[in-house]
Amino acid sequence: MNAFNRITTAIFDLILDLPPGDQHAWFDLIVWPVLGGIIALLVYKYTSNQAGITRAKGQIKMRLVEIRLFSHDLVMVVQATGHILFNNGKYLGLNIVPMLVMFVPIMSMLVQLEARYAFDPMEVGQEELLELELDLEHCDVPVTAVRLELPAGVSQVGEPVRTPDGRVFWRVRAEAPGDWLMSIHVGDTVVEKGLAVGGDPRKVPIMRTKTLNALLYPGEAGLPGDSPVYDVRIRYPERELAYLPDGETGILMLFFVLSLVAGFALKDVFGVVL
Repeated sequence: MNAFNRITTAIFDLILDLPPGDQHAWFDLIVWPVLGGIIALLVYKYTSNQAGITRAKGQIKMRLVEIRLFSHDLVMVVQATGHILFNNGKYLGLNIVPMLVMFVPIMSMLVQLEARYAFDPMEVGQEELLELELDLEHCDVPVTAVRLELPAGVSQVGEPVRTPDGRVFWRVRAEAPGDWLMSIHVGDTVVEKGLAVGGDPRKVPIMRTKTLNALLYPGEAGLPGDSPVYDVRIRYPERELAYLPDGETGILMLFFVLSLVAGFALKDVFGVVL
């Protein structure tokens, strides 16, 4: 997971830092979904059975016409409906391979856009909860022994809250701008968690985890499989994007809407049967 994130992050950081996207978020958030739609079309064209898809769609249309023409004949209607269901299943089956192939580049593109544009760094003076969950199957350290060590630019507010299911919550306060590293001690293991405070908009470290969710948060490295920590996370404010939907959900919706529109608008240009 970490190797994949490093590679995709290096590629997209290089591309997204180019003008005009480096100064105008709207450019990347509009252009890249359209490119995603084009990439999806090309992947679909060269990895799908276009002839088989054409035949399946043709059979479905023909059987629909048959139902309309022979609506008075129950046997004909039932037979035509069965053929429609069969060909619809065939059509869906023919879409599995291209969908799996296009999943990697499209999701990589979406994850990188969200990592860069969905959130802002914390503001100086802002307080948030730092949440840690222990992997109780691989950790023999009691939750009461977990402690937090903070850098100069971050302070702790109040006492931590610990729960029997292996969760620890600290309220931390951003005291100075910078990219800080907080250290969490779990026995002999030290887990570092980044915290971005102030400055220009940039990719912020939201979560470190040992699960596949690490692929969704490339702002920092995932945790090793033998870590006593299951995940550690902190919430950041959503970045306000002028004239565009904000946050992870907004970018997700914008990406898929624009990529679908681009795909359907350009399918005939690229000669793709969907």
